[in-house]
Amino acid sequence: MAKYRKLGRTSDQRKALLRSQVTSLLYRGKIVTTEAKAKEVRKIAEGIIAMGIREKDNYETVTVTAKVPRKDKDGKRVKEVVDGKKVTVFDEVQKEIKKDMPSRLHARHQMLKVFYPVKEVPTTAAGRKKGTKNINMPNKVFDEIAPKYADRKGGYTRIVKIGQRKGDGALEVVLELI
Repeated sequence: MAKYRKLGRTSDQRKALLRSQVTSLLYRGKIVTTEAKAKEVRKIAEGIIAMGIREKDNYETVTVTAKVPRKDKDGKRVKEVVDGKKVTVFDEVQKEIKKDMPSRLHARHQMLKVFYPVKEVPTTAAGRKKGTKNINMPNKVFDEIAPKYADRKGGYTRIVKIGQRKGDGALEVVLELI
């Protein structure tokens, strides 16, 4: 018996497909796909969620001093002339940051091996670079998804059959986070 479904693809295509579907599932909350793909995606996604639950509180809060450039009312950096050169003015700010413990850092690296980068584009300026922001998927797993499932012992996803696809008759399902 095989350990995984080959899905009619070469290994690099299959890994890319599964990575993109796992990323979409955890970003959006549900995806529509075929039954075979859903069962493979479910294995990976549930492992990632379990890892997030295990490591969600494994960090320490540290206060650091950071230099931040001073900005004017338009959001541009303030510059001063020093010795005939324009130099940016910096302010020192105290910031609280989360410092991952080694096991949480390892879990973050394992998640980053699976996730593709996600960019969130605002609907008003679709197609423009301004206003887009990169989503940190491991942080989303640790901060949003893991607390939601902290009291569950597994079974974080659900597969709902929705019927056959018109083109080739493949059984389509909705894979969603419970």
